[in-house]
Amino acid sequence: MTNPRKLLGHIYMGTFLLYLIIPLVIMAGAAFNDSKLPSVVPWKGTTGRWFVDLWNDSAIWFAFRNTLLVAAAVAIIAVIIGTASAILINSISGRVRSVLYGVMVAPILAPGAVIGISTLLMWDKIGVGSGLHLSVLGQVSYIAAFVMLLVLARLQSFDQGLEEAALDLGASHAQVMRRILLPHLYPAIGAGAAIAFFQSIENFNVTLFTRGTSNTLTVYVFSKVRSGITPTINALAFLLIVATLVLALVYETNRRRKAKLEAAREAEGRRASELEE
Repeated sequence: MTNPRKLLGHIYMGTFLLYLIIPLVIMAGAAFNDSKLPSVVPWKGTTGRWFVDLWNDSAIWFAFRNTLLVAAAVAIIAVIIGTASAILINSISGRVRSVLYGVMVAPILAPGAVIGISTLLMWDKIGVGSGLHLSVLGQVSYIAAFVMLLVLARLQSFDQGLEEAALDLGASHAQVMRRILLPHLYPAIGAGAAIAFFQSIENFNVTLFTRGTSNTLTVYVFSKVRSGITPTINALAFLLIVATLVLALVYETNRRRKAKLEAAREAEGRRASELEE
């Protein structure tokens, strides 16, 4: 007899997955509907014209390029600031630690519009005009906190004895950082960079107030919604979904391959130990 609790868990998980997947399927389906409205009902026939229109829309590709450039810059700067902040916070204690931690985390709690307006006003007082460079700085001010939290969590599993042993053996602080600490933090740094990159891509409020005359993808889509959106946006969304799935598949395949190699090495090591005994 099926366990009721297990059955309810399966039903909940299935419902949750459908809740996530159905909107994506509908959005992707609209990219193939021969209708000027981005919908699947009524279905007026299958077409690929929206992908052709997307290919010929230079404005959306220019906005997409800007989005990628901003996201790459945000990821790099956020990783540097977030990692450095995590290492600093982990190395101190007392009230200073609490204050610094609060200062870094506080921007996450602030609305995006407040961050965008504050960034624009502050840099305008200094004499720096609006533009994508301000979008990068505004986004980094809160995205760096996500990186910091991930790295800080990873630091909790770091054995301080390794650092002390390396220093006792004559290693410099730079060598300890490069050869012991950073390799331990690479998984968290990589995850933080990915989160920072995708957080920047989907950012709207901060970018809207700081972008100046430049466009990013979210702002471009917002302007198209106001003037009349077409299924070319759905075509772009479909391509992004496919690219995400392909990257996820490549990552999972590579992870499983490495896990199998690691398991084979461990098994070989155990067999060698047994033979020696």
